[in-house]
Amino acid sequence: MGTGPREMAWICDTYRQFHSADVDGLASVTGKPVNQGGVRGRTEATGLGVYYGVREFLKFKEVQARLGGLDSINNLRVVIQGYGNVGSWAAHFFAKHGAKIIGIGERDCALYNPDGLDVKAVGDHLHSHGTLIDFPNNGNHTTVMKEPLSVLELDCDLLIPAAMEHQITAKNMTRIRAKMIAEAANGPITPAADEYLTRQKGVLILPDMLMNAGGVVVSYFEWLKNLSHVRFGRMNKRWEESSKANLLDIIEQLFGKKLDAKVRNLATYGPEEHQIVYSGLEDTMMMACQEVRKAAIEHNTDYRTAAMLVSISKVASVTDTAGMIFMKG
Repeated sequence: MGTGPREMAWICDTYRQFHSADVDGLASVTGKPVNQGGVRGRTEATGLGVYYGVREFLKFKEVQARLGGLDSINNLRVVIQGYGNVGSWAAHFFAKHGAKIIGIGERDCALYNPDGLDVKAVGDHLHSHGTLIDFPNNGNHTTVMKEPLSVLELDCDLLIPAAMEHQITAKNMTRIRAKMIAEAANGPITPAADEYLTRQKGVLILPDMLMNAGGVVVSYFEWLKNLSHVRFGRMNKRWEESSKANLLDIIEQLFGKKLDAKVRNLATYGPEEHQIVYSGLEDTMMMACQEVRKAAIEHNTDYRTAAMLVSISKVASVTDTAGMIFMKG
């Protein structure tokens, strides 16, 4: 907590000073600035992963049934606790795809607007003032709640705790009104609260080990980039653009018509590094959510238990295949 790209660069630099002969020294630490060997897309990765994960679960019939027929991000009523890196990026991606961010909680207060908050305005105000306590109403029905944890109790379709652990406990679990909770923070729900919300209130809980995996996934991509010493897209971007242009030339000749320059540029555009990273993260989150859903159905259990089952099974499978399962010491 409290670290960022700058601190990761310091750690990496220290490692390389002690191991100057290690040609892969940049791969010793991930989360670095782009100009220090980082990867584009890492900053927003955890929040984006939460978005991809929730979007995937909304495709499942049993989830839709529990949410009263909701099947997409559009018009989803979302509450986010914590407006740091993870929470603000999650808000950005959910709002961008049609969700209404009706509540945002910070360390000293919370904001509520049933019509949806302007997430950029909230972020700009927090950045410039260091607090949301004096966030302007401007006649748009925004309420400032002086009790920060009260944001967790708002009526919503999706609650995203993106702050600290143990935010939903036995003390406030009976007042939670969210239909679904996506754990962007680590361990925001205590075991007792998890048991109550899942078993007694029927709240769908998407566990932290799955929902906030986006940062780790893209850190892996950064590690791969550092080992290859080439940024993603460098080797194939121009080739893809050229091959697409050749295909469009053939199509234009066949039909005797020229495509509009704007359309042609859009059709031939080769991916940038962050787009490749987004694609890899999206695919990883989609597959992981599908695996967890499958395990939950097969074992008739909740998503947290299913995620643990999937994880343990993968570790056991790799260990067994490597012939290490019966090794001692």
